[in-house]
Amino acid sequence: MADFEKKEHNHHHVTVGQALKSVTSLKSARESAVGGPPDSYIAADVFGDEEGAQIKYRTLGWQFVSFFMIAEIVSNGMLSLPSSLAVVGIVPGVILIAFLGIFATYTAVLLIDFKLNHPEVHNMGDAGMLIFGPIGREILSFGTIVFAICAAGSELLSGQQALSTLSNQGLCAVDLVIIFTAASFLLALPRTLDRLSWLGLASFVTIFIAGVVAMIGAGQSAVPGRVISATISGDFYTSFLSITNPVFAYAGHFMFFPLVSEMHTPRDAYKSAYFLQGFATIFYIIFAVVCYCYIGNTVASPVLFSLNEVWSKASFGIGLANFLVAAGLYSHTAAKLLFIRFFRGSRHLHEHTVWGWFWWVALVLLANVIACIFSIAVPVFSYIIGITAALFASWYTYGIAGFFWLFDTYHQGGGSRQAWYRQPIRFAIALFTILSGAFICVAGIYVSVKLIVVSYQEGLIGKPFTC
Repeated sequence: MADFEKKEHNHHHVTVGQALKSVTSLKSARESAVGGPPDSYIAADVFGDEEGAQIKYRTLGWQFVSFFMIAEIVSNGMLSLPSSLAVVGIVPGVILIAFLGIFATYTAVLLIDFKLNHPEVHNMGDAGMLIFGPIGREILSFGTIVFAICAAGSELLSGQQALSTLSNQGLCAVDLVIIFTAASFLLALPRTLDRLSWLGLASFVTIFIAGVVAMIGAGQSAVPGRVISATISGDFYTSFLSITNPVFAYAGHFMFFPLVSEMHTPRDAYKSAYFLQGFATIFYIIFAVVCYCYIGNTVASPVLFSLNEVWSKASFGIGLANFLVAAGLYSHTAAKLLFIRFFRGSRHLHEHTVWGWFWWVALVLLANVIACIFSIAVPVFSYIIGITAALFASWYTYGIAGFFWLFDTYHQGGGSRQAWYRQPIRFAIALFTILSGAFICVAGIYVSVKLIVVSYQEGLIGKPFTC
């Protein structure tokens, strides 16, 4: 259990007592935040007072935060969902997607609550420092960076698949990944996300259109005599392996902290969360059901490989922009976490200094290069993504939100556990959230490792740097 009585942190963070004092003052101050965050929020904010700054970070509106979140969550998430229905059946599959969407909405609200109560929190590492101390900070920071880089690598692979399909395998897959990485690097270079905001909108539009085109393509590629099952029974390994698709289709909550930190009106983040989760849940269900009903239990993962050539190329071509924006956004986030860790409170954060720009470009380049190397040099990289998601996304999207509620409720209630018991339903949900994160983590690692073993036994693992 978290160390709820810890009093001091290092020089980069305010103490718990100071944070709690800001919580009290924010309760009324945030009500008037429609025109921007109140002075008490800015005083504790990770970026501080930006008036007169050369580089201003708090510039995003809730609409563009929604587009960014959809760009990076819905991007690859929807393409594997029809295959999950083919394993567990359409009824439990739809119920699971809907439940996880509602659950992810609740945990997103808890994350935003925690961020508004602690303006100095920029990422999961900062949250870990408040709740678990220095060790928690390093573990959660490391996990965030690793997950962001692996997610960027996953988008690079999706981009490579799209380019390979469009070119009829006209170029070596390694070359295509390198080309896509160069584009991702250029896209991630702006220091502030408002420079990418319209690309976020374009990404949202393209992934939506690509999904609609894929559903039309599924209808045009309908399998004669297809089998559609209401429910399908199977062993734990097979069932949970398919369940990981919808579980991790909502993974991406770790992005809320950095994105909310760059909003000009942080309280509007609730609108972003509701828009994101509402769109994702409804779109996921429609997409999964339509594609599964037309193709049946033989549907591939990703589903675009089950379409005929024309519709597969059309969907991949339209979705290409989304893959690129998502890759750039993930690598940008990995670089920014380190950049702010190094330069928080210094002039290099808000001024156009040579030193600041040198390190920013170097970190963005490093994030993209590592993602590129992982995706082309590690034959089991796609499986490692599953392990990484099980290790970290299970907590960032689900489990850790329960700790956030316990921490704030405990301290706002005067440092007494009675504050938990006065809200028995929310206390029970917080415990359920933590236990759910732990279960997804352990079970996800188990099935991912077993999948690697099975793939090696069946000769499905290729060699590094091969076309």
